[in-house]
Amino acid sequence: QVQLVESGGGLVQAGGSLRLSCTASGSIFSINAMGWYRQAPGKQRELVAAITSGGSTNYADSVKGRFTISRDNAKNSFYLQMNSLKPEDTAVYYCNAFIVTMIEDRANENRYWGQGTQVTVSS
Repeated sequence: QVQLVESGGGLVQAGGSLRLSCTASGSIFSINAMGWYRQAPGKQRELVAAITSGGSTNYADSVKGRFTISRDNAKNSFYLQMNSLKPEDTAVYYCNAFIVTMIEDRANENRYWGQGTQVTVSS
């Protein structure tokens, strides 16, 4: 059973910083792409940042220069450092990863989601 557990959300004033963490546990063979998504009330879930197994990153235009995604493969973890936060960054943030498990000597890749963590930025 593979799980993603998030931590690090909270309430912060505009201009402040938060760091989100996501750790995968279970019978993991490897982790491919990882990403952070967010969903604000009344809006669709959107990609915030993603990182490949090789370390290449991709960011939504709205967070470029303010957010940084990183990963620690040894810990099966990845992170989202959020600086210069704005009220419009307020949302539930979800981590997401494509994780490979071995079943009867066959590799299987599935997409997993964290439970979500609330980030609230006050003006």
